[in-house]
Amino acid sequence: MAVKDRDRFSTATRLRLLGEQTAARVYRSQTRRQARRSRLTGRAALLALVLCSLIVALAYPIRQYVSQRAQIAGLERQRQEAGDRVEQLRDLKARWQDDAYAEQQIRQRLHYVMPGETGYIVVDPDPARQSRVHRTAFARPWYTGVWDGVDRADASDR
Repeated sequence: MAVKDRDRFSTATRLRLLGEQTAARVYRSQTRRQARRSRLTGRAALLALVLCSLIVALAYPIRQYVSQRAQIAGLERQRQEAGDRVEQLRDLKARWQDDAYAEQQIRQRLHYVMPGETGYIVVDPDPARQSRVHRTAFARPWYTGVWDGVDRADASDR
């Protein structure tokens, strides 16, 4: 046992113990570091960078595509409305070709009467319907309306 005690205090034994303790600490710190280390590897970071750059590179063309599709849809809608208007005008033209429709419109709009008929025009069928503005516009002289327009234009500049 004396040899064992003497061996316990020898420099080589102490160095070996110190080395084992140091190795154990290093091993423990490495395992902790690996446990704490994020799962983001170099490949994953590169993949994320490539994906982000693709998204940024494709964002503008996709936005342009969407806006152009919206513009095309708007133009299609305008074309359809114009086609509907053309059909309405064709129908109206065809109606005006009919003599009975033309005669009806002439009687209604121009107040024509056929020979032998007596035409009546009611001047003021319902005076209560006229608005106050409509009545006062005819009661005032024309130059007051012009002057009111000048005043309104001057007030809009302020």
